[in-house]
Amino acid sequence: MTATLREKIQQAALFIKEQGIQTLEFGLILGSGLGELADEIENPIIISYGDIPHFPVSTVTGHAGQLVYGKLSGKYVLAMQGRFHYYEGYSLQEVTFPIRVMKELGVHSLIVTNAAGGINTQFTQGELMMITDQINYTGANPLMGPNDESLGVRFTDMSEPYDKAYQETAREVAAKMALDLKEGVYIGFSGPTYETPAEIKMARLLGADAVGMSTVPEVIVAKHAGLRVLGVSCITNLAAGMQASLNHEEVVETTERVKVTFKLFIKNILAAL
Repeated sequence: MTATLREKIQQAALFIKEQGIQTLEFGLILGSGLGELADEIENPIIISYGDIPHFPVSTVTGHAGQLVYGKLSGKYVLAMQGRFHYYEGYSLQEVTFPIRVMKELGVHSLIVTNAAGGINTQFTQGELMMITDQINYTGANPLMGPNDESLGVRFTDMSEPYDKAYQETAREVAAKMALDLKEGVYIGFSGPTYETPAEIKMARLLGADAVGMSTVPEVIVAKHAGLRVLGVSCITNLAAGMQASLNHEEVVETTERVKVTFKLFIKNILAAL
């Protein structure tokens, strides 16, 4: 008999606990080129995605494909070095499965990061943007299908996808660091193609400031699971129509350049939360 979603979550969580993982506070999802933050976790326990029951496997360059557990800035964290994307052929339920497992393991909050294209004309390459809201333009929703009430309510309130108190903390941290932190709305497309100039124009009209191919489904499931969420985008390039061409190498190159600031920012936020 096929295992239910709840059974799969419990089996994955049990396996992870058996690797020596106990107290947990924060889940971290580290996007393209941003995975190095996990290298700074103290006394790490590293678990490959491929070893965890029912876990998908990362197929994207720049995504290590492992969980890293330990202490970071005095907090117990479980970091995903590399995430899963809809465009890899996974269902949105599979893409968001790790968030379900984090909740089962006792995580109360999720810090989600990504590499994003800047839509806002005031943004420049290499800046960090705190996500204040999101637009789901993937054409799908991870909560479609039967709802298990033990995991969350049928109709999830998305009035505050990103925690307002956490945003205030992030602003204070940025001010202390003299960091010019941008803020804005993240729009999620399915990918894997970059958007056309016309699509970017449309997204700007819809009120989006940055665009990417991740994060949105993860945040929907985090809210369904009752987690508090903070989101940070690294603006790695300007979106279609705003620069000559787009490629993944540039994304990784830009995150490489700003990773020191990025890592320090997330660590300072964790210390302050």
